[in-house]
Amino acid sequence: MKTDAIGTRRFTAIILGYPFALMAIATLVNLGLTGIRPLAVGLPTTPVLAALILAALLLLANHTWLMTSTELARLRYGMQATPEEWAESGRTPGDIAPEGHAELQRRQNAHRNATENSVIFAVLAGAMVLPSPAPLAAQIWMIGFAIGRLGHSYGFLSGQAGLRGGFMSVSLTALYGMAGYLLLALVL
Repeated sequence: MKTDAIGTRRFTAIILGYPFALMAIATLVNLGLTGIRPLAVGLPTTPVLAALILAALLLLANHTWLMTSTELARLRYGMQATPEEWAESGRTPGDIAPEGHAELQRRQNAHRNATENSVIFAVLAGAMVLPSPAPLAAQIWMIGFAIGRLGHSYGFLSGQAGLRGGFMSVSLTALYGMAGYLLLALVL
């Protein structure tokens, strides 16, 4: 029992420190690598727009993958999306094996998580392109976020928690990197 309490305290400390560790990594990358420019609104440069476009295309591919995977799971297990479809099929959710419900829930959770993170990305990326940041900053953070989301989806759908967590860290670091870049550019 005492060992469990120590383990719980240790994991609590890790969970609480985790975002700060990612923020520190993002700040070090921003200060040492990206070449922060003072905040000045202007038209985005071609390399910055290219990074945003590539990230958007990768995120669209991720959305398409999650959407398609969800529908294939529904098809595989004979599941419907709406009460009307269930009524037309003559089946009920109770007719479906628990494995089917679990696989559908996995896909829905992955999709929901991707959407939640993409909203934050869209706000930060939109704010980041306005001052036309250093191209390397846009490339690292925007494309890094999209790659992180693709890896997160793969880890989520394949049931590889460690891989999912690692790529979650990549995408979160990218979000912190964009936010940190904007903050540093504002105070310079």
